[in-house]
Amino acid sequence: MMTSTPPNPETLELAEHERQRCEVWTRVMGYHRPVASFNTGKQGEFLERRHFEERRAGLQPTR
Repeated sequence: MMTSTPPNPETLELAEHERQRCEVWTRVMGYHRPVASFNTGKQGEFLERRHFEERRAGLQPTR
């Protein structure tokens, strides 16, 4: 079942000319760089990245 939330009258809305692009940074080889500075190939690699979370290893403490 889909539900909808009524609009909040205090929600801020900007006109298109008031909006600003968000600059995306990512970690590459140990340092951070803006994605916009990547060459075409590196931008493609960035878009193909997969995000994951590792589970904690269920190791028993050593004696």
